[in-house]
Amino acid sequence: MLIDTYGRVATDLRVSLTDRCNLRCTYCMPEEGLQWLAKPDLLTDDEIVRLIEIAVTGLGIEEVRFTGGEPLLRPGLVGIVERVAALAPRPQMSLTTNGIGLKRTAAALKAAGLDRVNVSLDTLRPDVFKTLTRRDRHQDVIDGLEAARDAGLTPVKVNSVLMPGLNADEAPDLLAWAVRHDYELRFIEQMPLDAQHGWKRDGMVTAGDILASLRTRFELTEEGAGERGSAPAERWIVDGGPQRVGVIASVTRPFCSACDRTRLTADGQVRTCLFATEETDLRAALRSGAPDEEIARIWRVAMWGKKAGAGLDDPSFVQPDRPMSAIGG
Repeated sequence: MLIDTYGRVATDLRVSLTDRCNLRCTYCMPEEGLQWLAKPDLLTDDEIVRLIEIAVTGLGIEEVRFTGGEPLLRPGLVGIVERVAALAPRPQMSLTTNGIGLKRTAAALKAAGLDRVNVSLDTLRPDVFKTLTRRDRHQDVIDGLEAARDAGLTPVKVNSVLMPGLNADEAPDLLAWAVRHDYELRFIEQMPLDAQHGWKRDGMVTAGDILASLRTRFELTEEGAGERGSAPAERWIVDGGPQRVGVIASVTRPFCSACDRTRLTADGQVRTCLFATEETDLRAALRSGAPDEEIARIWRVAMWGKKAGAGLDDPSFVQPDRPMSAIGG
């Protein structure tokens, strides 16, 4: 079991498969990209599967989310999913992606055992997409979403970040589109995870702003805390249902007290929080020949030291040195 001093138990593992991405989203990384991890620093497919097996069979992990960077850029992704699906007990598996490669991989991922996907899409306007991501790939994401739905990777969840002066007015249009295509839309407050440290709390589009905008067109009924559990999204029933919309208010309404996540970076570091400034090295233990029991012990110790919260409301908050592409969202 992965328990911390506040009594929280981690059952959800986020696994970053690569720090690389084929977009350059303004809230994540600079236009020129980053200095990528060297290949020898990355965990191998075998190392990833071994760590997941330790987590699932010995540490109580029930859900595994593959992230990046962009996880579809990992050559061995389908094989990793297939091997994790064969574990006993079998964890629930999902993938967070920008959707660009889903059209060609959705069916194979479903056949390998992936349960569902989260796809990032911040706008319905191709020109705004190009401004936000610095790439002209909007239609590829739309096609990838359709392929995921058709392959049965459901519920297909769409993650959207609204930015002042760019797409802040699109909340109602995004929800209408998601309802029409049977996607579950989730708005995420912009978080301080950009490599250039350009995030500012003042002026950000808040959960309150998003809900006020949605209510100009839709009737929203709060789902209730009992339905939410440890999920990061607060959810509302749209126009009486069955469709729902979620808002992840990481900044203005943090949910740290119910957090059930542990994170593994692409180079084999345990992170207790997306905003943590410290990491615990599992790769060194793996490569030095440590047995599973020792690796599990190191992981337990790391999680025991998890802090009470992310500290975004603390004036002394220090943004993590690593951007989101290297941590895994």
